[in-house]
Amino acid sequence: MAGRTQIPTKNSALIAMIADEDTVTGFLLAGVGNVDLRRKTNYLIVDSKTTVKAIEDAFKEFTAREDIAVVLISQYIASMIRFLVDSYNKPVPAILEIPSKDHPYDPAHDSVLSRVRYLFSAESVASGRR
Repeated sequence: MAGRTQIPTKNSALIAMIADEDTVTGFLLAGVGNVDLRRKTNYLIVDSKTTVKAIEDAFKEFTAREDIAVVLISQYIASMIRFLVDSYNKPVPAILEIPSKDHPYDPAHDSVLSRVRYLFSAESVASGRR
């Protein structure tokens, strides 16, 4: 398994959330929430008062933490920090864009789906990239 990024297995890996209140509440009820000893959570609830800077800071924090394996971010929130989401290229934590109650999923704006399309496009296959 050389070259693969390993998820730390001392403790279980976490799922982080950046989403609206209803989405985060649903995942918290499912048991995704965590508060560490420094009282840092693994989620950010975004509302009309949340600044783009706060969203950027949470994204950077969650992607830098070693105990997080997946970052779920609502697609409309990801579009606010699209430059960060598109420039993120590490396998762990994986970034997944999800729909929210008020903003339906749009596959045209999904960074993961656009990368997959590129990898399997005729141009990339013809040029030998896979």
